[in-house]
Amino acid sequence: MEHIRSSIDAAVGYLSAHPDEARYTDSVATATLEDGLRFRVRGPGGEEVVTDMPSGVGGGGEAPTPGWLLRAAMAACAGSLVAMEAARDGIRLTSLAVEVDSESDDRGILGMGDDVPAGPLSARIVVRVADDGDADLEVLVRRAVARCPVTDAVGRSVPTTVEVHPG
Repeated sequence: MEHIRSSIDAAVGYLSAHPDEARYTDSVATATLEDGLRFRVRGPGGEEVVTDMPSGVGGGGEAPTPGWLLRAAMAACAGSLVAMEAARDGIRLTSLAVEVDSESDDRGILGMGDDVPAGPLSARIVVRVADDGDADLEVLVRRAVARCPVTDAVGRSVPTTVEVHPG
């Protein structure tokens, strides 16, 4: 906990002194088609994940779907921020688990109606958390989730551009 708190304090101190360095372009994720609907996604530091679509839409169903990875990213990010906020407040968590599910309508991804969104219709985050004291964990969790960049991106409209270049 102390390492997390001191790291956050150092980052806050640095960015307070150098606000021009707070905004940056995030690292690129490059998805390359391997077979059917299976993609290998790589990052510049050697990060790698494989995705696939379910067999019902022509995929092999042998890897997580991109939609599941979105929910996984929401869960991991929200959990990370809860742990960070707890460390900042000096709260020792004794357990923390984050579940994320969503409701979707497959007609959207299949182009069966312009009125059906392709993405989730709603998402739910369930945080199971305990500490060794009597901290107000509800306040802590809500503050943490509000600061989570993944849930923020999902919860608001993020301007997105699309460019098409010859392959």
